[in-house]
Amino acid sequence: MDIDSSDIKYMKMAIDQAYIAEENGDVPIGCVIVHENRVIAKAYNQREQLHDPTAHAEIIALTQAAEAVGNWRLHGCTIYVTLEPCPMCAGALVLGRLDRLVYGTDDPKTGAVKSLYNIVQDERLNHRLDVNAGVLVDDCKAQLQAFFQRRRRENSEQ
Repeated sequence: MDIDSSDIKYMKMAIDQAYIAEENGDVPIGCVIVHENRVIAKAYNQREQLHDPTAHAEIIALTQAAEAVGNWRLHGCTIYVTLEPCPMCAGALVLGRLDRLVYGTDDPKTGAVKSLYNIVQDERLNHRLDVNAGVLVDDCKAQLQAFFQRRRRENSEQ
């Protein structure tokens, strides 16, 4: 695994975004997109807030990034996300032509980069991303586990 200081820096920003999702009652997943060493998008899960099943952090950030560069082709961009992308988000990353994906923790239930599928590196598709998994994995995993433990406790008290 090749972790450099910029990967850690931007993953910490993604974790900060995940806390915003949690504060708004959503699963704490955060995302940052970087182009030429500049953050061009920051987002967090907003499914509960927007009542939209597609309002994943990655999808929202992709829209922001495309607007920032003035093109849907996001060549030269790296996306940092706290959780392994799902099939929808992994497909969107391929369609957006990003260069690189960096994520924190694997998602054994819906992960589409390593856990269940590998959409972002599927040779049958017309674009592939470089992947760096496990950046700040303990922090990303702990954030999600604490959220779901709290939610289970709250549900059992009702």
